[in-house]
Amino acid sequence: MGAIYLVRHGQASFGAADYDQLSDLGVRQATLLGQWLVQTGQDLSLLVTGSHRRHKQSSNACLAAWLPNGERAPQVLQDPGFDEFDHQQVLLRLMPEFADPAVLAAYLAQQENPARAFQKVFAKAVARWVSGQHDGDYSESWAVFKARCNAALARLLEAAGKGQSAWVFTSGGPVSAICQQLLAIPDRQIFELNWALVNTGVTKLLHGPGRVSLSYMNSYAHLESARDPGLVSYR
Repeated sequence: MGAIYLVRHGQASFGAADYDQLSDLGVRQATLLGQWLVQTGQDLSLLVTGSHRRHKQSSNACLAAWLPNGERAPQVLQDPGFDEFDHQQVLLRLMPEFADPAVLAAYLAQQENPARAFQKVFAKAVARWVSGQHDGDYSESWAVFKARCNAALARLLEAAGKGQSAWVFTSGGPVSAICQQLLAIPDRQIFELNWALVNTGVTKLLHGPGRVSLSYMNSYAHLESARDPGLVSYR
């Protein structure tokens, strides 16, 4: 059987003007993943990224540690089907006033725990999107997003070939949507899984003729082995 490894990108720049940029921690996380892949003797013949900058930066940092001299350079493909949903649009459809960064900053400054307060609001915004009751408000509905992610997986399975391994640098949304399809998780519960995904966490799928199954999900042994809890992040 072949294997597909879905890697959530390293920590991006949450709260900055440009979210789609790895933080220093995100680069470190991806580098540790590359080092761990060397230590465990992982094969790399096909690499796929979404089109976001954080996907490409994560794959580049990982590859620099995995193949430091550029030896055995893999085939690299880009597929925007593995892109994240428009999280800013999803948030603003619930809280349009947050389009002004100063309003969002003022709101968070008033909170005892800003990160937790933001997560609570964002969870409500995502629930609105997933409900399907307001699809006309979004450029991409939840149903269309799921179909897009699973179509990207189907393309990858066709490109990978029998018994081949592929590594995909993507985001938490596509990982969740693909696992939902494999495990038949209800829409109302899928983002409980999404919130638990760690930056650079690895999800492994096994594939054979007419079959795809989940081997493991959200493994971050490469971060745990560094023995620094500060390396583990979720946003």
